[in-house]
Amino acid sequence: MSPLPENTLIGMCNPLLDIQTTVEKSFLDKWGLKENDAILCDDKHNDMFTELTKDFTVEYIPGGAAQNSLRVAQWILNSPNRTVFFGAVGKDQYGELLATKAKEAGVNVQYQINETVKTGTCAALINGTHRSLCAHLAAANTFTQDHLQKEENQKIIEQAKYFYVTGFFITVCPPAIIQLATHSAEFNKTFTLNLSAPFISQFFFDKLSEIIPLVDVLFGNEDEAAAFANAHGWETTCVKEIALKAAALPKKSTKPRLVVFTQGPEPVVVVEGDKVTEYPVTR
Repeated sequence: MSPLPENTLIGMCNPLLDIQTTVEKSFLDKWGLKENDAILCDDKHNDMFTELTKDFTVEYIPGGAAQNSLRVAQWILNSPNRTVFFGAVGKDQYGELLATKAKEAGVNVQYQINETVKTGTCAALINGTHRSLCAHLAAANTFTQDHLQKEENQKIIEQAKYFYVTGFFITVCPPAIIQLATHSAEFNKTFTLNLSAPFISQFFFDKLSEIIPLVDVLFGNEDEAAAFANAHGWETTCVKEIALKAAALPKKSTKPRLVVFTQGPEPVVVVEGDKVTEYPVTR
């Protein structure tokens, strides 16, 4: 059993039901998708979801980046309700399924329920060793900061010591992210952020830049690191150099920023202050 108290780690992101199947490269090309990429779908992808459920054998899997991370954390901690998840779902069977699966894993889900918009879904398309994600946020896109203001959720936030938010959520409710990050800095807690996908740095850089000074731990992969560097105007593609520059960005607390960049099968780059450490990946 975990010695950590309940509600130690809060995660916040988009709870989505993954619709997973195996496709050919031609299917990705047809719908303008790239291998190993993650995007928000637009109107042109509506028919893609119809085609998937009609013509393919699909598997429905509870998803959402942060929610999945919390499920793994619960598996490691082996004690229920050490983690809490904030996000928005619809009042429908998909939302109920997400809640059931998360609770079975030990996550304390505190969803904001939208009674008029359906639970979000994400096409998880497998092509060989590659995966392409196309998310239809739906209800997840309706999360509002006032959900955090509820008395019961304020108590949870006060209990928490660690916060994990994905870059994906920057497209939904930046004020909610700022609230958690500011609280974390004020009470010397630890706020962590995942860059999540290149498009976050490419198209939401202003909002991302408002949050970075409050980030204690920054996660990303090599593609996300490159997009982050490009958005800053850093003329380098070296992951170690980008990590060093990210760690050195202005910060509102005196706690050194930790930067963790993965590179698939290549070593994980970890920077704290000006110290670079590489951890080999077991193949």
